[in-house]
Amino acid sequence: VQLQASGGGLVQAGGSLRLSCAASGTSFSNRYMGWFRQGPGKEREFVALISRFGVTPYYADSVKGRFTISINNAKNTVYLQMNSLNPEDTARYYCATGTPIHSERENPSAYGYWGQGTLVTVSS
Repeated sequence: VQLQASGGGLVQAGGSLRLSCAASGTSFSNRYMGWFRQGPGKEREFVALISRFGVTPYYADSVKGRFTISINNAKNTVYLQMNSLNPEDTARYYCATGTPIHSERENPSAYGYWGQGTLVTVSS
């Protein structure tokens, strides 16, 4: 399984970015796709989660209402649309796939495959 994240960059506060994560070597049939992020000096934290089978997208409280996760099964690609960005969103963003149980869905350790990450920098 390989995950390739892209779309990061430098943006001013209030701006938007869309991240993409292309998966190869697997389908989404039995997996969840998640986005996590790790800011400078911080631990990796959960951002958003989606599955192929229509599970309602799930978001961290810190991004709810600003970020939208979506999936294109035909392209094996997951997206993270990020709006109203603020400097606290500055981090390297990682996509991951796995089959976490419900109670572990925010735990990075529950995901077995990771992309290399894409850097998002929000200037004030």
